[in-house]
Amino acid sequence: MDGSNHSRVSEFLLLGLSESPEHQRVLFWMFLFMYLATVVGNVLIILAIGSDSRLHTPMYFFLANLSFTDLFFVTNTIPKMLVNLQSQNKAISYAGCLTQLYFLVSLVALDNLILATMAYDRYVAICRPLHYTTAMSPRLCISLLTLCWALSVLYGLIHTLLMTSVTFCGSRKIHYIFCEMYVLLRLACSNTQINHTVLIATGSFIFLTPLGFMVMSYVWIVRAIFQIPSASSKYKAFSTCASHLAVVSLFYGTLCMVYLKPLDTYSMQDSVATVMYAVVTPMMNPFIYSLRNKDIHGALGRFFLGKSFRG
Repeated sequence: MDGSNHSRVSEFLLLGLSESPEHQRVLFWMFLFMYLATVVGNVLIILAIGSDSRLHTPMYFFLANLSFTDLFFVTNTIPKMLVNLQSQNKAISYAGCLTQLYFLVSLVALDNLILATMAYDRYVAICRPLHYTTAMSPRLCISLLTLCWALSVLYGLIHTLLMTSVTFCGSRKIHYIFCEMYVLLRLACSNTQINHTVLIATGSFIFLTPLGFMVMSYVWIVRAIFQIPSASSKYKAFSTCASHLAVVSLFYGTLCMVYLKPLDTYSMQDSVATVMYAVVTPMMNPFIYSLRNKDIHGALGRFFLGKSFRG
């Protein structure tokens, strides 16, 4: 069908998970609580790490950036959704939708890449402890973070620019809490084969490559841990990786629930699964990392009390 026969879409309707007023009130308070919990949790992680010189290490440097990414991620989507839940006007402009899509795609990729750098940090700390200080120098950490940002920005730009060439017609209703790429492609009238092909190619690189890197890092980590003679030392080494493993499992588990399927089988029921990686994962990350972390507990105590605090 010729895209020239269709007028340029000016806005979409973000209908969310339900159009029932009663359900929308429940969803509003639920997502408001989750958003506030996410903001508070990630801000506390950033403040704890930034205010305590004892946490100015590569592991906590990347953790602070992960918290910043999660904070930015939820702020890109949830405030607009909360406004929609309280308003009769569910519209989001075409430009606003693409802007939301850009940050969504970029920040998901950035989250993934930072998790990969954190896996490398744990590999060096456990498998090459004598070289840790030189191997994870401040210069290298900044270079790795810069590379993560550059790849994420490029990834977001590629897919956002490709989306500008897509023609939309018919229904402009999005039964989602934000402008999600697969849903937009389903609303397209024009040929989206290029979008789909590039999505698979770039997605495989930006997600599967870091995942493979993390798997290999943990293979070497597990081998190194088994070679430690002391049981207490083994537990201590594994405990430094447990939080990261939990976050990686949550991130990829929820992501696979949504995207590990062909585009033509993508249903609106997947919107519930999308909430898991878009809202629940950023909310859980700070709790997972701080739950049994005495360094974070101590830093927060010193930050709020201004004196020595023992977790």
